[in-house]
Amino acid sequence: MSLKKAIGIIVLVLLIDQISKIYIKTNFALGESVEVFSWFKILFVENRGMAWGVELPGSYGKLFLTLFRLFAITAIGYWLYDAVKKNSSRILIVAIALIFAGAFGNIIDSVFYGLIFNESVYKGEVATFMSEAGGYAPVFHGRVVDMLHFPMIDTTWPEWLPWIGGDRFTFFDPVFNIADSAITIGVLLLIIFNKRAFPKKKKEEKREVVKEVVEVTPEEA
Repeated sequence: MSLKKAIGIIVLVLLIDQISKIYIKTNFALGESVEVFSWFKILFVENRGMAWGVELPGSYGKLFLTLFRLFAITAIGYWLYDAVKKNSSRILIVAIALIFAGAFGNIIDSVFYGLIFNESVYKGEVATFMSEAGGYAPVFHGRVVDMLHFPMIDTTWPEWLPWIGGDRFTFFDPVFNIADSAITIGVLLLIIFNKRAFPKKKKEEKREVVKEVVEVTPEEA
């Protein structure tokens, strides 16, 4: 698979990811939701930290997280270039391209969104792009926009259950975005199609074994 095709996948994912985020950011108030199906909602939330809402404390924690993401995306980019250069399997290149695109999409939020959008207010004012009042955070301190919510089960625990009786229960509860989906799909491709993603390594190991057997002399045998 060529580098151009890999870049095409990255650009496509980034376009869908950023268009969806900009639309949500400029049309939804924070916490606003729209029910598409009973099991799928568009729900605008902002993630200050990593996946699953894990957050490093303080402004320096956010800065460290963004810088770590930049380091990680550089490493993933080199991995992609190396895979293409070595003519690796299509599955591997597609998976890395998806992971790179997803990571890059969330980095754009972290680096620039604090500068180009003003504050989103919880169930209040909708943010505007390039507001005259300025952005809501300095560079590297932006928050990631999430909007995809799949509460496939939304019910309450039976009253007779101790401690949790009557409490609300939802599954699947995390809210994520297109970039997160691309990363997840890329990782799943590597796990499910592991043998197809890394075929050369195993073939080379087999060749080495065969070579060692062939090179054994009768005296050694």
